[in-house]
Amino acid sequence: MQVVGYEPGTPTAPAALELATDGTVSTLELTRGQTLDYGLGERHCAGSTDGTDHHACARPTAPYCDIHSTTWACATCRGNCAMPLETCHEEHVVYLAAFEPATFKVGVTRSWRFKRRLAEQGARRGVQIKTVENGRIARQIEADLATEVPDRIPVERKIDGLAQTLDHAAWESVIESHTIEEAVEFDWGLDLSTRPITATMAAGTVRGTRGRVLVLERGESTYAVDLRDLVGFELQDGAAESERQASLGAFDRS
Repeated sequence: MQVVGYEPGTPTAPAALELATDGTVSTLELTRGQTLDYGLGERHCAGSTDGTDHHACARPTAPYCDIHSTTWACATCRGNCAMPLETCHEEHVVYLAAFEPATFKVGVTRSWRFKRRLAEQGARRGVQIKTVENGRIARQIEADLATEVPDRIPVERKIDGLAQTLDHAAWESVIESHTIEEAVEFDWGLDLSTRPITATMAAGTVRGTRGRVLVLERGESTYAVDLRDLVGFELQDGAAESERQASLGAFDRS
């Protein structure tokens, strides 16, 4: 059984792992209180999926080899494209997102995905600051704002803030010069007192998920797992059997 993908969690729906067994894809929802007991075996390319079918790949590059890697065109777009995708022509919004304690980003999404996109990223707060007719205009505005507010935030920095509170004054200073079209705030319910240990593992009791971050309790410790880091691993029943279970670092930050 191989991890071949994931779905980020939202405050109302848990994250999920996509698992492939003998060519068939199933979904494992990471619901709060659930116990996982998997060891991590070999990691290799996750191949490709087509609906419920999985096309395996044994190449050692993970999570995807050169053949199965895809680049989302919008990820590098700065508004200088010919709008090659149908979605480029849909109404878009530009937004600002906040992560604890004082990490902020600018982003773009189709207008109907505003709240969903913030949740997928694990944001604490977000504001919609501009609605425009297509993605190209939105990317141009984003590129201008990215000189002051970054348009990418590493997952590790988000994990750093999981046990902290949002600096409201800093957030207000970021948004005060913008017209707020809509504002949202999420309660993730993790209630952490210390920063979780960053780990790559699939064993423990699920405390919750936040975007693509899974929080697990195991023994006397709490761990934060980037679900993308699990993609490509073969899962083995029984965590104690695994020699690949690896903590990548431990911190105690307030």
